Amino acid sequence: MTSFGERLRTALHTYGPLCVGIDPHVSLVEEWGLEASGAGIREFGLRVVEASAGRVGVVKPQVAFFERFGSAGFAALEDVLRAARDAGLVVIADAKRGDIGSTMDGYAAAWLAPGSSLEADAVTLSPYLGADSLRDTLAFAVAAGKGAFVLAATSNPAAHVLQSALVAGEPGETVAARVAREVAAAGDASADSLGSIGVVVGATADRDAVGLTDAALERLPILAPGFGVQGAEPSDLHRLFGPLAANVAASESRSILSAGPDRLAARIEERAGLYAEVNLG
Repeated sequence: MTSFGERLRTALHTYGPLCVGIDPHVSLVEEWGLEASGAGIREFGLRVVEASAGRVGVVKPQVAFFERFGSAGFAALEDVLRAARDAGLVVIADAKRGDIGSTMDGYAAAWLAPGSSLEADAVTLSPYLGADSLRDTLAFAVAAGKGAFVLAATSNPAAHVLQSALVAGEPGETVAARVAREVAAAGDASADSLGSIGVVVGATADRDAVGLTDAALERLPILAPGFGVQGAEPSDLHRLFGPLAANVAASESRSILSAGPDRLAARIEERAGLYAEVNLG
């Protein structure tokens, strides 16, 4: 069985770091001339999948924009997830789940179990109910050939207070660094391979301020939202992540989706080309 880390490494090597967010904001859906409904967001998502296939290696559906339409939204999400995986894309479900015990087991089965109607290649998780809360889910992911991205340093400024706080009993270790350490311990990374369990590090977050050194993130896949409209540009990739840049899936949503359905494929190619220029430089 090929691990998630290996599949992600292949996707990033083949297509570059751009990860296309599938975020059917109601305003965007309507700008595309679609109805703000389960049927409309299904069409929106499938068009993004079609435009992304063969141009990027990774897509990231934002679950919340589907959930808001209830059962019709979940049905749309199931179709989008299936279509993306059938197209050979690495699919990260941006669900940010986090709980304890059997509840977390249910989330793991929903998003990571092979054959589940919501099956993705990886899911985003929140660690803030304690390190033990995710342990079984991360083990499940690795055993199933799946992946997970655990929130470590997010881009929203208010999160800095928590993520930069020092851990009791661990001199000098921040909460964000503790998350990275726990993630590394739970993963399957080796000296010559990328792990299947990674972290979310916002492109506009201050890594130094929250203690996320290059050493702390070595061999971890990194999902980095914040490129595009939120302020970071492809040319910033190496400045922000240095020797870790090859492990980064740089997520963009509105900067791409705002192009509209007719120019969507061209905008993806434009943005992917900017990252390619950085990699060649």
